[in-house]
Amino acid sequence: MFSVKDLESFISKASTSLEIKFVRSEADIFDDSLAFAPVFTHQVFGENEAIFGYKDLKVKLYHTPDTLSTYIGLKYTSQSDSPKPDNVVKILSEYIPEGFCTNLDEYIRRITVPSSFKPFGELLHVYNQNDATYEVYKTNIECPGFREYHERLQTFLLWFVDASSFIDVDDEKWNFYLIFEKHTQCGSTCYSIVGYTTVYDFYAYPDKVRPRISQMLVLPPFQRKGHGAKLLQTVYDNLTPDPRVLDVTVEDPSDEFTALRDVVDIRNGLGLEALRPPLVHQEFSKDTERVCRERLKLNRKQARRVYEILRLKATDRSNAEEYKAYRLSVKNRMNGPYQREQKDMKRVQDFVDPTELALTHPQVSHEDHMTQLHQDYKALEGEYLNVIEKLASHTR
Repeated sequence: MFSVKDLESFISKASTSLEIKFVRSEADIFDDSLAFAPVFTHQVFGENEAIFGYKDLKVKLYHTPDTLSTYIGLKYTSQSDSPKPDNVVKILSEYIPEGFCTNLDEYIRRITVPSSFKPFGELLHVYNQNDATYEVYKTNIECPGFREYHERLQTFLLWFVDASSFIDVDDEKWNFYLIFEKHTQCGSTCYSIVGYTTVYDFYAYPDKVRPRISQMLVLPPFQRKGHGAKLLQTVYDNLTPDPRVLDVTVEDPSDEFTALRDVVDIRNGLGLEALRPPLVHQEFSKDTERVCRERLKLNRKQARRVYEILRLKATDRSNAEEYKAYRLSVKNRMNGPYQREQKDMKRVQDFVDPTELALTHPQVSHEDHMTQLHQDYKALEGEYLNVIEKLASHTR
């Protein structure tokens, strides 16, 4: 009979047990420096993020960087007889498509066969960075072979994007943008997946489309190297010339993606006269919004955010009058919902019982509201200053 302590020794933390790696050769399989860990495992192994039944467990999840041919293997010192250990391969097979390998010798034979892989779709952009060449492609699910490739590619979302979900690729309104590193191996041209994003074309009345960026992922070996900005900029460059595109939006962006988007949008906004001194010191107007939508394909909310960041960048904060004008402009915008709510309350207060109104819409004193407004402003200004600093580092 096992004690609780005995059973606990067979519990492994999924995030530290899982070892992900891209392998081009047999030598890569045994190179521990190439391995990286997942950020999230709860979407596969549950909220406890635990695997039961093994001691010193390592779950090896290897992929070739071009075709994403997959190997799943387990290594451990001992396993539980009763209760039965979790069937890790079966759990992973619910998310990783058929065709993966569980025999390491067979997998080594697979990866030693020369690959004829070529990226899918239309080549949009080529750039060089740190003596390497990168190519950005646009494709859709109708491209031969891409459906199967995407099934393998989207599994990375489970490990690196919280609350991710697999999209319905049968919907023809999905487009895919992918970055590949292009390199030479044994005299042959080879490709390695760097990252990708999905974009859905929503209808916008009466004859426009509103592309929405749904998912973006740059894989860990390529993160913090500017590839996300390159990918987003390529999406913009592809979509903004299209007269059918009303604006480009983003679905539930993470804080990290919001910061990336700000930097790219601001860098593009620097080319607009309306967002440069002296015009940027004027109040945000319908004309400014129109220019941002027509030239940058930004919706009103993002256009206003870009304007406020660029106005702060152009504001001399040592000039008390100039800095005050900026703060009042932003606070007036932030205070808009509160002012509208107060007007609505005045309209209904003569028709609703005061006690019921106080319960359903508790009032905040003017002093408390102004204190909260100031705190919210300072937090927002801090965000803006961080973006301005990132913009400076991107342009050094």
